[in-house]
Amino acid sequence: MGISVGVDIGGTKILAGLVDDHGEILTKVRKKTPRADALGVLEVVAEVIDETIANVDGTIAGIGVAIAGPVDLSGSTVLFAPNLQWADVPARAILENATSLPVLVENDGNAAAWGEDVFGAGAGAKNVVTVTVGTGIGGGVILNGELLRGAHGAAGEIGHMGAVADGLLCGCGRKGCWEQYASGNALVRETRRLAAERLFDAGILLSLGEGTPEGITGEHITQAAMEGDPVALASLESLGMWLGRGLASLTAVLDPEMFIIGGGVSEAGDLLLNSARTTLADRVMGRAYRPIPTIKAAELGNKAGIVGAADLARRKFSSIN
Repeated sequence: MGISVGVDIGGTKILAGLVDDHGEILTKVRKKTPRADALGVLEVVAEVIDETIANVDGTIAGIGVAIAGPVDLSGSTVLFAPNLQWADVPARAILENATSLPVLVENDGNAAAWGEDVFGAGAGAKNVVTVTVGTGIGGGVILNGELLRGAHGAAGEIGHMGAVADGLLCGCGRKGCWEQYASGNALVRETRRLAAERLFDAGILLSLGEGTPEGITGEHITQAAMEGDPVALASLESLGMWLGRGLASLTAVLDPEMFIIGGGVSEAGDLLLNSARTTLADRVMGRAYRPIPTIKAAELGNKAGIVGAADLARRKFSSIN
């Protein structure tokens, strides 16, 4: 099936990789995302693509571009990308004109979910939900081996499921979204609060955070938990509980065989996931009469979006050509 290019456009960096049909990244290029409008950013994306394929001896099947925001069903237009302040951007046409190569644009959660399902933790599974636990919560849903995009391309925004009626204000403008309770930001907020209340128990955390609760970061929490800090352990257990609650709701609607948990917070491993597994098993509807979905840690890390976007483009354009 040949090779293709995957590009992940983030708020701070643009990553591109030349990817073979086994999901291996052969070369990688990285540049900072410029402080510019959509056209300015896409100019840099085109430059990154050109650098990635500069020494390729052979045919490029296509370009897959992942971006944080809903994309129309044709894989052409970014409907909106809040981190980049884009709306209704015809990214596919712009990049095809700049590179003379076929381009597919995809939501980054969908691309990462596809990468994990085909080449990572979900290999062999056909009904999988990938949950990316980072600053917020992103995700992608694969049902019967196909990405769930919805009627308008906006499916999979699972971080904005309602979790608490009239709860904490979310960046989306609504209150009580799941990501306000089960994300990396939620973990840091809760840990700082607990550390301030339990100074004696939070010795490891506070030493990593330069002596103050405000200095504690997500990386500090994982490290401190691995070293046995009681407050860090309690915070990860609480986050796992909130994570498991959301997974139980998703199970009731989607009935997946597996959840894959990615993002920076997933590096805590079973210190986080065991609590999520317990909560999911306790709260899933009809638990005595149905299999409980498994929960696995993601395997591809920050490569998932590049690998997934490249593979989606390869499949689409190889089938056309």
